[in-house]
Amino acid sequence: MAPATAEPIYPLPDPDQFYAAPADLAAHRPGDVLGVRVLPPVAVFPGATVRLIKFRSTDSRGTPIAATTTIATPADHRPGAPLLSYQHFINSLGTGCAVSHRLYDADLNLSTIMPVLGGLLQRGWSVALPDHLGPRFALGAGRLGGQITLDSVRAAKQVRELAVADSPAVLAGYSGGALATAWAATLQPTYAPELRLAGAAIGGAPMNLVSMAKGLGFNPHPAFGLAMAAAIGLEREYPDRVPVSSNLNQRGLAMRDALANRCTNDILAIGAGGSAHEYATGPAVFDQPDAWSVVAENSVELYGPVPAIPIFEWHSPTDPLVPVDAIDNTNRRWCAAGVRLQTLLVPSFEHLTAAAAGTPAMLAWLEGRVRGEPAPVAC
Repeated sequence: MAPATAEPIYPLPDPDQFYAAPADLAAHRPGDVLGVRVLPPVAVFPGATVRLIKFRSTDSRGTPIAATTTIATPADHRPGAPLLSYQHFINSLGTGCAVSHRLYDADLNLSTIMPVLGGLLQRGWSVALPDHLGPRFALGAGRLGGQITLDSVRAAKQVRELAVADSPAVLAGYSGGALATAWAATLQPTYAPELRLAGAAIGGAPMNLVSMAKGLGFNPHPAFGLAMAAAIGLEREYPDRVPVSSNLNQRGLAMRDALANRCTNDILAIGAGGSAHEYATGPAVFDQPDAWSVVAENSVELYGPVPAIPIFEWHSPTDPLVPVDAIDNTNRRWCAAGVRLQTLLVPSFEHLTAAAAGTPAMLAWLEGRVRGEPAPVAC
């Protein structure tokens, strides 16, 4: 094995060439469809046709990229029936962690939402699951995730076989998926002004990555693996501004390499109880003004513009993984700006169970939006 270097480490390319960017990528507009493939049936989506859509999107530098979304179409689909784009909490660094792969790998995290999505399919909805971390699997790059999510809906509306061109479209996501969803809702007026969305549901969202990173500091944490993975992901997306690798000691570089192609649960297991104190060369890792600027640029709480669509937001008031103050501050600012926002505090003491606790209310809210009912305001 080659020795670890201080250069950024990128994921191994997907061996399936369908995911690769075409040579004429720059000739396409954001959301343009680059390829469509029918995938094998998915057991929890009985009767549904599953397609993988490749489309053109944009990275954080404004450079064209190829991205993908997996779309399930119910049996006897009615043209114009609702479309849900669900941003799963991928929270991963490897191309093998793409949703289109994990659908067939009995992924534990994905299985938590699959029955809910299957229920919507049985009611005639189409369901999209975008790979919102992009081709570099840049975990933590929330703006990138928002752009990919918006372009994935644009692409879905272009594919004739999906019959969703005139469908009411809604977004939803939890945790890392909520980060992409919140950014999509916030960027839509400027990035995709022509895209008509009926609303977005956001749960357990890390609204401020700056406060998360500063709160962690040099202290050990059970979820340290995810924090380090986010640092790796941001370095991938901003290699000239986030010099993570050059501030890691040999143990840190070994840890980085161990995480570089892993999915969520492996990342959590490998990094459990770790700390920046163990893996950084010293305090200088936190003395990087340009890197902090990148983290701030990917923090929804610190972004001035607000969504133009209705929002449903839920979280646990005692969530130990995300800064609750950042969620509350964002909600207050959005409410003051006139966003049609409904919020819900769920009685859960930790992060993942809060996802399930808020799901029934989320579904009811989404149903109201696709029926065209006025969005409630309950800040």
